[in-house]
Amino acid sequence: MDNANLGYCYINGIGTTKDEQKAFRRYLKSAKGGNHNGQNNLGYCYHNGIGTIKDEGKAFRWYLKSAEGGHHMRRNNLGYCYQNGIGTIKDEERAFQWHSKSAEGGNHNGQNNLGICYENGIGTIKDEGKAFQWYLKSAEGGSGDGQLNLGYCYKKGIGTIKDEGKVF
Repeated sequence: MDNANLGYCYINGIGTTKDEQKAFRRYLKSAKGGNHNGQNNLGYCYHNGIGTIKDEGKAFRWYLKSAEGGHHMRRNNLGYCYQNGIGTIKDEERAFQWHSKSAEGGNHNGQNNLGICYENGIGTIKDEGKAFQWYLKSAEGGSGDGQLNLGYCYKKGIGTIKDEGKVF
């Protein structure tokens, strides 16, 4: 079993006692070895202070390494950092670019976040029709946030015809 998978077991207490410090150490070893899952999970640990002291700068750097490896979830995490200025300077255009890469790759959270970008004009021109379409894709993929935002669109007529019957 590789270090990223062992870290996952430790962080969730699967087959062992839950131990966030051991999880962090396994993710660190995996990340330094070039494993993109390990890099993403190490970024998550730094971002949330799991098994280590919270450090948004380190979280951003590990998310970036992981996103450059091409996985769509990792790209969404990096977009989130740029969108909210986590560990880096807030950059809405880069946030939009990374959320786009994530969404187009099929990540349902990335699709929801891309919908948010289009609905609010974050890093792009506001386009409620595109926002609705991305929320729909996200919702169809099972994202709770996507479903919530899709319902809101139906309720308010954002990018679609108002339809209270589809809200729930």
